[in-house]
Amino acid sequence: MNFKLVFRITGRTLLVEACCMLLPLLVSLIYRESPLPFLFTIAILLAVGGILSALPASNHFFPREGFFAVGLIWVLISAFGALPFWFSGYFPSYVDCLFEAASGFTTTGASILPVVENLPRGILFWRSFTHWLGGMGVLILTIALMPSLGSRTLHLMKAESPGPVVSKLVPKTSQSSKILYGIYCGLTAIQILCLRLTGMAWYDCIVNAFAVAGTGGFSVRNTSIGAYGNPAAEVVITIFMLLFSINFTLYFLILCGKIRQALHSDEFRFFLGVVAVSILLITGNLWFTQGYFTSLGDTVRAAAFQVSSIISTTGFSSVDFNLWPEFSRFLMVILMFIGACAGSTGGALKCSRVLVLFKCIRREINQVIHPRSVNVVKLDGKVVPEDTLRSILLFFAAYMLIVLTAGLVVALDNFSFGTTFTAVVSCIGNVGPGLETVGPMGNYSAFSALSKLVLTLCMIIGRLELLPILVLFSKSAWSRS
Repeated sequence: MNFKLVFRITGRTLLVEACCMLLPLLVSLIYRESPLPFLFTIAILLAVGGILSALPASNHFFPREGFFAVGLIWVLISAFGALPFWFSGYFPSYVDCLFEAASGFTTTGASILPVVENLPRGILFWRSFTHWLGGMGVLILTIALMPSLGSRTLHLMKAESPGPVVSKLVPKTSQSSKILYGIYCGLTAIQILCLRLTGMAWYDCIVNAFAVAGTGGFSVRNTSIGAYGNPAAEVVITIFMLLFSINFTLYFLILCGKIRQALHSDEFRFFLGVVAVSILLITGNLWFTQGYFTSLGDTVRAAAFQVSSIISTTGFSSVDFNLWPEFSRFLMVILMFIGACAGSTGGALKCSRVLVLFKCIRREINQVIHPRSVNVVKLDGKVVPEDTLRSILLFFAAYMLIVLTAGLVVALDNFSFGTTFTAVVSCIGNVGPGLETVGPMGNYSAFSALSKLVLTLCMIIGRLELLPILVLFSKSAWSRS
């Protein structure tokens, strides 16, 4: 293990985090709030990051170092990102600050704050900005800004990017990172302008756009998007939650004029099918169950918003879906598992993995019926390699094992099964809200410090898709040989 190179990359990432804090610092100055929480944190980040980035190191860098570096970096950026919350004095403990920061960077959107509207504008801005930074990936931002890391940066990109298969858009990894961030920034800017056209204030447009772009869900209002009472804004946010749930490679193909190839993506069509069927089922369930909505238009809008929010793992709410019929609530939990497309800013299992799992089941059924036949699994017309199929099946098994293990620890707090189970599923899937106590109008403040740490770890594990964090707990990863 080349520890010095890992620490040097970590140091440079912390320097990027320090630079990113200049923006919420500026917001604090504009609104005449105390800049000290950010000044203190920036000073600490510059000191630690400067020392680590100055370490001399050889350039040998392999997948082991890549996964180890990504896991370590995400733990540290969450730990240092929690310092402005701690220095602000609005959070009761550092564990709560760590939970909130990790929830922001992993784009989970789960909060321990019962009330958010009394926090300073600068702190709320940083809280939402962590979504935007974590959505595309802090390491990918670092690669885009500092391409000369003296290492094989594709290993970092593979370890941080969501999805079973990661490939470069262009030959150079740094150029791929710049293209991804260019698309990301462009969509974010368009969304800010669209929200402004609905009558939303500039500050709210920006922080809500950050949350949607990263599919995070932190809101600056206690009752989330429903507090605005703005149907036009809900429609805009619904559309952009879906847009940011799509694989960014498809946008690159569209920009290159390969529209037909983009539209023929199996995962894209599967994602749209799940969204359409879910909206239809929930709309029917709500409409034929009396007492929820008075008009069909409101029913469709609420169903579309919440389905888009959950499958994209954004976690915004326009209504309290915790009060919906059991069928609709159960369907929402299923969407928490499915999640968005691979290569998007969304979380959970990813549509590509779920689709491949279905194809594997169908292949096994065909194999039983026709034992001598040769069956392969195809995605986008290409045969999926057997080692990729094996890794997807192992990922699903490990995912469920972590959910059950974490749920067992969180169950020590003696909440209901609905609260405990959906809290863990929501955190590892980076969704945010669950059901009952952790529903869209609830929060995670009632959990013990141990449960908050476990859920924090679940958020980071889910964002990095298991391996980078599990590598940190591997004895062989710490070996120099």
